[in-house]
Amino acid sequence: MRARQSGRAPGLPAAPRSPGERSPGEVFAVLDPATGEVFGEAVDQRPDELDAVIRGAGEAWRHWRADPDARTAALFAAADAVEAAAADLAPLLTREQGKPLAESHHEVARTAARLRFFAESAPQSLQPQPIEDGRPVRSEIHWRSLGPVAAIVPWNFPLQLASAKFAPALAAGNTVVLKPSPHTPLATRLLGSVLSAVLPEGVLTIVTGREPLGARLAAHPGIRHVTFTGSVPTGRAVARGAADSLARVTLELGGNDAAVLLDDVEVEEVADRLFWSAFRNCGQVCMAVKRVYAPARLYSDVVEALAQRAKATVVGAGLDPGTQLGPVNNATQLARVEDCTSRALADGARAAAGGHRLDRPGYFFAPTVLADVPADSPVVTEEQFGPVLPVLPYRDLDEALDAANNTGFGLGGSAWGTDLDRAEEAAGRLECGTAWINHHAELSLAQPFAGTKDSGVGVAGGPWGLHGNLRPFVVHRPREERPEGGR
Repeated sequence: MRARQSGRAPGLPAAPRSPGERSPGEVFAVLDPATGEVFGEAVDQRPDELDAVIRGAGEAWRHWRADPDARTAALFAAADAVEAAAADLAPLLTREQGKPLAESHHEVARTAARLRFFAESAPQSLQPQPIEDGRPVRSEIHWRSLGPVAAIVPWNFPLQLASAKFAPALAAGNTVVLKPSPHTPLATRLLGSVLSAVLPEGVLTIVTGREPLGARLAAHPGIRHVTFTGSVPTGRAVARGAADSLARVTLELGGNDAAVLLDDVEVEEVADRLFWSAFRNCGQVCMAVKRVYAPARLYSDVVEALAQRAKATVVGAGLDPGTQLGPVNNATQLARVEDCTSRALADGARAAAGGHRLDRPGYFFAPTVLADVPADSPVVTEEQFGPVLPVLPYRDLDEALDAANNTGFGLGGSAWGTDLDRAEEAAGRLECGTAWINHHAELSLAQPFAGTKDSGVGVAGGPWGLHGNLRPFVVHRPREERPEGGR
């Protein structure tokens, strides 16, 4: 009895079908963003297949939730299995996602580390907790799992974000149905195969396919918790779908993180960290720096320092050893990056570096630093999610912090300066879930990760992420009264 991947298919369908109709065994193409060409295919599962998948997850849950020691052993074994498969997982991840191979290896390592973290921490977190309230009863909080969990994962960190959802859910005693993005299904399916050797059947099931598969999964009455990472409009749709069955939702919906540079910042000292906080994974990071506010006195220096690094960055296929920055993941996202950049330039912005698509096959966009950007440009007000960074000047710190907070998002933010107390005070005024000082977008497995405003609902990470997959069960019993003179 092993974990499974649902819906294996032998090949492409031979006969045409009406729009929206799918036949058993249909597949869809997976493109290499470094070439724009097909390099693989994945099963395009029908939404009506979910009934059997979720029924299997419900059946597996009865056994999985009952033996915490077996769960712990299985999660440790899963971490070991992922590490052992890194040489196969990382190149496949790079082929479908585009990131440099070293970053793919880091993502695989993070996946294993998260499994191990929850295997180690869950047993203690799940211990009954006494309630001391002065009443003549003994009260304890016990923790119970929820049931089958739906995990819907985007294409920027397919394995790392998948493990951020399934590792705490499994450690809590739930089972998981995991759906990766149609742009990046292959490494996730391989991960499912790797884990099938150590997890019981039905505990973790991978389903792949195009819409409406994800919408049907989120709304399925057999799902008790939906955890989703993606855009705000899709997140709202997920929440509406889950509402009918009153399933719990955890939504991580992106950000428009601001980096505020104080007037005592040493530009050259922080420039590398600031640049890569914005451009890592080609800017396709929810908590990347997406806007920089620089004091007017240092504005030209900041723009020039970032532009120099953008021009020197080696852009290429992720499998090439010298590559520092890969392609944008898909054609739709590339078009969005092109559009927001061209609109900014048309409105008077200046490209201090880049500003255009690269003339080569694949979805490559030059690392771009924009100066003199109108504050109401979409590249400032929206989440561009690509290798484009606007830099805006300010004359007063209050003005900069107001501008940083003037967004519907509230995921992360940072303050940069020499006086750490002053920088921390500025960071404390940012309206977001996580604030950093002199760095950005670094998280440990032990800390909570959550946003405010449109950046999401619920908490991931650490014991908070674990308890997001649990419900409290309170037990009361009278305290034993000993007879007078008794022992």
